Amino acid sequence: MTRAFKTLDDIGDVRGKRVLVREDLNVPMQDGVVSDDTRFRATVPTVTELADNGAIVLILAHFGRPKGPSAELSLSQIVEPYAGVLGRPVHYVDWEGDVAAVAALAPGDIAVLENTRFFGGEEKNDPATVARFAALGDLYVNDAFSAAHRAHASTEGLAHVLPAFAGRAMQAELDALDKALGNPEHPVAAVVGGAKVSTKLDVLQHLVSRVDHLIIGGGMANTFLAARGVDVGKSLCEHDLTSTAEEIFAAAERANCTIHLPYDVVVATEFRANPPVRTVNVHEVAADEMILDIGPAATEALADVLKTCRTLVWNGPLGAFETPPFDTATVALARTAAALTKSGSLVSVAGGGDTVAALNQAGAAEDFTFVSTAGGAFLEWMEGKDLPGVAALRQG
Repeated sequence: MTRAFKTLDDIGDVRGKRVLVREDLNVPMQDGVVSDDTRFRATVPTVTELADNGAIVLILAHFGRPKGPSAELSLSQIVEPYAGVLGRPVHYVDWEGDVAAVAALAPGDIAVLENTRFFGGEEKNDPATVARFAALGDLYVNDAFSAAHRAHASTEGLAHVLPAFAGRAMQAELDALDKALGNPEHPVAAVVGGAKVSTKLDVLQHLVSRVDHLIIGGGMANTFLAARGVDVGKSLCEHDLTSTAEEIFAAAERANCTIHLPYDVVVATEFRANPPVRTVNVHEVAADEMILDIGPAATEALADVLKTCRTLVWNGPLGAFETPPFDTATVALARTAAALTKSGSLVSVAGGGDTVAALNQAGAAEDFTFVSTAGGAFLEWMEGKDLPGVAALRQG
């Protein structure tokens, strides 16, 4: 396929060259131990390919939100667990004496440079900081889609001063996103869930002009039901946004996009694990009840919609999936999407923290075409925004 950006396939001979690789090593830690190494594992293809080809791999990454250098947010603490994931030694380079430390590295060596955010100029994309980073390398590879919505020195600035390429994880993400919304095969369905319409307003407004079916779930569905005159009882609902919901209905109608809302729902009078529940028509929600999940009839109808589609993009759960039994609809629809993907009839792309957790809970993530671990970047992509870190990689 023809891409708008260069990849490692275009990088040429890297033996002995210093390659600055922007990765996302911002892993969660508890009591000094990495609790989830997903982001480490995502870096392996790019880092090992470059090292195996004789490059001196210099990894740029941030960790937390420091206000300046601090031991608590030093990347030195992740070097050992990261080396365990890579299965090879990893050096650590502090910003003090960085030039000499980098000069001492040999072809095939891998080093993690200290937290880029220890520099105030990183987040400001300050030219002096860009120049300091650039002086350490010959080539630049951006492999951190999850940080691509930030125009920082290490995510955007470097692409303008060094030959720039997309790493394997970035390449896979951009290829998948192109299949999902850039140049998808129609019909296209989008599942958008979450608590509030206000947090997904830009997503919804963008999607109605891009997809054939917009499936709205989670607490935000209640706002759309209220806009249609449904009494949602004590359910989470942004009543002040019902007029906005009406505007989205109108935009969808103009774009020939069908919006799907639940017509049966699971309700309870209290929000806790396994309370007494009822499954009712949306017009039968009592004044003291909350809608906490989509009902089985609506879930089955949505499964039938997916069976007519060729592409699916998914962000957000259909119900309060963290609290049983309100994960039922999300799990059922995720398994349907996974089965359709496995059979070859559907390209399925999902992203966002809650979404990844929900798909893992359903045991469906592995059978999706692509599951993005990027949070803010994935959401901004769904909003149709140009991501600075991606735009900087584009050729010409």
